[in-house]
Amino acid sequence: MLNIPQLLATELNLQPFQVENALSLFAEGATIPFVARYRKERTGEMNETQLRDLSDRYTYLTELEARKSVVLNAIAEQGKLSDELKQQIELCLQKTELEDLYLPYRPKRRTRATIAKEKGLDQLAELIKSLNVKGGVSGDLNAEAAKYISTEKGVESAAEALKGASDILAEEVAEKAHLRAYLRELLLKSGVFVSRIKDEYPEGTTKYEMYRDYQMKVSNIAPHNMLALCRGDKEKILSYEIAFDEDDVLSYLESQEIRSQQSSVRNFYQQMLKDAFNRLMKNSLMNEVISEKKEYADIESIKTFETNLRNLLLSAPAGMKPAIAIDPGFRTGCKVAILDETGKFLEYQAVFPHTGAGKRSEAVKTLQNLIEKYNVELIAIGNGTASRETDEFVAEVMENMPRKPIKVMVNESGASIYSASKVAIAEFPNLDITVRGAISIGRRLQDPLAELVKIDPKSIGVGQYQHDVDQKLLKKKLDETVESCVNYVGVDLNTASKELLTSVSGITSSIANNIVQYRNQNGAFKNRRQLLKVPKLGQKLLNKQQVS
Repeated sequence: MLNIPQLLATELNLQPFQVENALSLFAEGATIPFVARYRKERTGEMNETQLRDLSDRYTYLTELEARKSVVLNAIAEQGKLSDELKQQIELCLQKTELEDLYLPYRPKRRTRATIAKEKGLDQLAELIKSLNVKGGVSGDLNAEAAKYISTEKGVESAAEALKGASDILAEEVAEKAHLRAYLRELLLKSGVFVSRIKDEYPEGTTKYEMYRDYQMKVSNIAPHNMLALCRGDKEKILSYEIAFDEDDVLSYLESQEIRSQQSSVRNFYQQMLKDAFNRLMKNSLMNEVISEKKEYADIESIKTFETNLRNLLLSAPAGMKPAIAIDPGFRTGCKVAILDETGKFLEYQAVFPHTGAGKRSEAVKTLQNLIEKYNVELIAIGNGTASRETDEFVAEVMENMPRKPIKVMVNESGASIYSASKVAIAEFPNLDITVRGAISIGRRLQDPLAELVKIDPKSIGVGQYQHDVDQKLLKKKLDETVESCVNYVGVDLNTASKELLTSVSGITSSIANNIVQYRNQNGAFKNRRQLLKVPKLGQKLLNKQQVS
């Protein structure tokens, strides 16, 4: 089996001690931000990116090794595990390569080849293989096949016997790992994605018009184009496939498999190889290539998500200042929430500046009074429906005021998700859902990181095709980004919410809840020693954490 730490050191250009110490820390439960920040002396100054690359590749290789054990046992139980095959399996570094090696031994449904074997035609297949040898003996295939005619076994003619033998040999060819690897690479390098909009969608009626007559080399397709093709296909608006030169494929297979100079044997093999590719290899290889490109598109798109999310979470806070938060609206009015300098909710009003002059005049007075009453320094306006009109209205309100608050348009993506969430209900059980949304908009301006950690990162609107990429990987990477940002900035122990504390390395949800409860009952923490009084937060754990 593989020496994973040694392989990781080579692949990632690291020293063996760096790999071993980092993996040891991971095994102890240390998170990547914690190791990157507080265990530099053990990892040789490895940064967070290096640690994540190490963790991801280690996970891949350990999963690969586990799968190897399953494959080796399965082949050994069949009595077909040769030393050469065992070595090939043990040394392979990719899951695709492993599955190619396992394919001939994988339990399969009843195929044309198995039916032919049941008729005793495997002996004929072996005979034909023996004739396919450079300089081999001559043989009359029809005459040899006639010996296998058997009404009892269901072989009615020599042609039927040859067809069964061809089925057996075609399956053998289709399961050869080196042939599959070469053809897969050929499709990746030379194949072309071709898509068509389905006939029931006239020109100009879909959002996929650029894919109506689309062609792009498999090797060059951009991640967003790949995801668009997958989505269009899923929605049954378009279809796509990989176009390639089939003659190149068949020429390669013939060069690898045909040895005989006899015309009858060569003709037999040419037809068999064509059947092997078209019936047994073509669709599976194209699906594997599509899957590989889709996986690449997922990874690249998720990287964009991560970058955008990090930039949003680490955007400069406006500061803890008294604020008015406005969730704009036309007919239903603008929801106005007042927050103090700590983000605490103080008051709510609904104003209707877009439903007539009388209501607008009343709304102006209401907003001016709230600004003066609470010494408001910030006004956060959600960027949804009626945001531009509301921005103009607020400018009108402040026009003649001697002291003008700072007015900012705030991205409200995910605010509605938050306002209906268990977190929002627990925080504001007696408030209407629209008020909770306005509060979230205001807090995003005061402290983006502290507020946005309460929302599922996928709902914040920081990327495209979020529903088309690998959802498990997306959640993992976005959660890692949130954790990284929180640990990069740190938290204020006396104001941090449960959700923010949970993102601190080593603090679980239950410990975060205990910290908040202790703080509510006993007031602000005055020193770190007080943390020892928090249930489940003992000296050992406290020594591991760095809470500011």
